[in-house]
Amino acid sequence: QVQLVESGGGSVQAGGSLRVSCAASGLTFSVINMGWFRQAPGKEREFVAAINWSGGTTYYGDSVKGRFTVSRDNAKNTVYLQMNSLKPEDTAVYYCTAGSSGAGLGYKAQFRSWGQGTQVTVFS
Repeated sequence: QVQLVESGGGSVQAGGSLRVSCAASGLTFSVINMGWFRQAPGKEREFVAAINWSGGTTYYGDSVKGRFTVSRDNAKNTVYLQMNSLKPEDTAVYYCTAGSSGAGLGYKAQFRSWGQGTQVTVFS
């Protein structure tokens, strides 16, 4: 059974940084794409970032490019999202998701397993 557990959310002032983590189990972590989405109150879930199996290729949503960095540690079955220069509009619940092996990172339908989410709040 796939299990994804996010951690590291919290509250931070605008301009600050946070790193969220996602520990995965029940899957062959080292061969699949991983991703991050977010959902703000009253809004649809939004793609944030994705990373391929090796960590050598990443892909970002337009709203976070240049500010967020996705990475992974296959030895620890963990994927990270480093968030810098945070803005109040980044406030959302951030979800970790597991994708497929070999799919393009922009193919969002591959992401079907989800964590419970972690709250990130950015105040001005």
